[in-house]
Amino acid sequence: MKHVFSTLLLAILILPRICSGQDRLATVDLKNNYWYKNSIIYNLEVGVFKDSDGDGRGDFQGLIQKLDYLSSLGVDAIWLAPFQPTPGKDDGYDVADYYTIDEKLGTGGDFAEFIYQAEKRGIRVIMDLVINHTSDEHPWFKNARASKNSKYRDWYIWSEKLPKNHDEGMVFPGFQTGVWKLDSLSGEYFYHRFYDFQPDLNFTNPAVVQECQRIIGFWLNQGISGFRLDAVPFIIEIPKTGTEKPKLDYKFLTDIRQFAQSRKADAAILGEANVTPEENENYFGGNGDGIQMMFNFFANQHLFYALATGKLDPFKKAIRETKRIPEASQWAHFLRNHDEIDLGRLTDKQRQEVYDKFGPDTSMQIYERGIRRRLATMMGNNRKHMELAYSLLFSLPGTPVIRYGDELGMGDDLRLRERISVRTPMQWDDSKNAGFTTADTAFRPVIDFGEHSYKKVNVAQQRRDSTSLLSWTTDLIRLRKSCPEIGLGNYKLIEAGSPFIFGIQYELAGETLVILHNFSDKPQRSEFTMNGNPLLMDLINKNDQKPNAGKHTVNMPGYGYKWFRVAKD
Repeated sequence: MKHVFSTLLLAILILPRICSGQDRLATVDLKNNYWYKNSIIYNLEVGVFKDSDGDGRGDFQGLIQKLDYLSSLGVDAIWLAPFQPTPGKDDGYDVADYYTIDEKLGTGGDFAEFIYQAEKRGIRVIMDLVINHTSDEHPWFKNARASKNSKYRDWYIWSEKLPKNHDEGMVFPGFQTGVWKLDSLSGEYFYHRFYDFQPDLNFTNPAVVQECQRIIGFWLNQGISGFRLDAVPFIIEIPKTGTEKPKLDYKFLTDIRQFAQSRKADAAILGEANVTPEENENYFGGNGDGIQMMFNFFANQHLFYALATGKLDPFKKAIRETKRIPEASQWAHFLRNHDEIDLGRLTDKQRQEVYDKFGPDTSMQIYERGIRRRLATMMGNNRKHMELAYSLLFSLPGTPVIRYGDELGMGDDLRLRERISVRTPMQWDDSKNAGFTTADTAFRPVIDFGEHSYKKVNVAQQRRDSTSLLSWTTDLIRLRKSCPEIGLGNYKLIEAGSPFIFGIQYELAGETLVILHNFSDKPQRSEFTMNGNPLLMDLINKNDQKPNAGKHTVNMPGYGYKWFRVAKD
């Protein structure tokens, strides 16, 4: 099934009439297949999702078996973590072959069937593109280190002497001692921003760029709809220009986007770039000709400060500062992903406040900047607080990205090393190994202890409970998809009459949304005015709000949230 413009436009025009009594948005211009602007993206790792053959590890056949679950949840696109051959030292992010499927996860035929079955259900697939570095076991690097005359030698970055700044710019402080490592075979040092078994590729070499294009073209031909581009600032780093503030080649991003769309017109690139608002235009491109989407790490860090403290001003400032992006561009918002919660852009005092609330034990913290826990455990399984966070995620301007298991309130296992704590097997039911595998043991432990044990938190149990977090999340996704103003419209923050209430208003094609969130655990009153004193139609509880004396007054419970559509005259 082809995902073409007419299909998307028709889908929006016949959206369930949750938000109003009329079909809407007939005038919306969705040129250039901006499918990513109104999609729900679901991030998963094949190896921990579902095992089909009883070997203890998830695989593509198992993922196929669960596509109906994802479809019923309301997922529009699946973002796959790396699934190519790997030594597995960095959970697949140490790629040893860019053109095949890791045999532990299946075959090329299994992948083709997965793409076919996903398309049948109207689900797109985007994949991790990990090209900043390779595994040191990749044939390119083996060849490069074997001889200085190798054609692959200049595919990597070398130094005869250990640079003075060898211990600066580590991505994983506390787990790395530097960014240069002596290669015992060649006698020279190679550059690695990440672990020392992940040598960086040299993108100032045209041959490396050309090979990257081949990789993109190959996977687009396999049915992929786009890429989550890993470690973007390090890909475009010009070698040996400094590790703290290196020179960057932003033109690479325009070139890679143009190449991808030359092969598939609606291909989208979602960049992992933790940058400041002043740098956004460099990544999106001044005319929107850079990468189409980026994760809004800047807003995310201040969001967690707000969730931890109830103090909204830094978060509001972050949302305002990240507003100015090209029309074709889009933010991707998230609560949790496969990595730590990065708090590096907060002040030391702010970071400590978040630690105190969400990660007070040092075992919960990592890399001198973040927290390695799932949302449910951070929030003490407080359902109201979790609902506030998820409701906010789906109401922020951009595309929401959810992590597998978060729809259930899955927990973490801090006994596992580093970021593996949040990469445990999916919990399908209360049978042995959570229904993930029929093997005696899974390749990675299933959570079998505490409030987040698979005996208490699993898909089967929550599907039968209309009040469960899974049922609630499914309804929330349906609501979000019926309000495309959030992904496509213009927005502004509104003064909501309380320092604890975050208010945002969207406009698109004559339709208006007002959404309120109370970040306090205590009841708050929101008061604000709107032109014309319109009726506010409650989209969740059907408790419509009429203006009184020219002012709207909305009573908000602790951690409460309200989604309103503004009635027309």
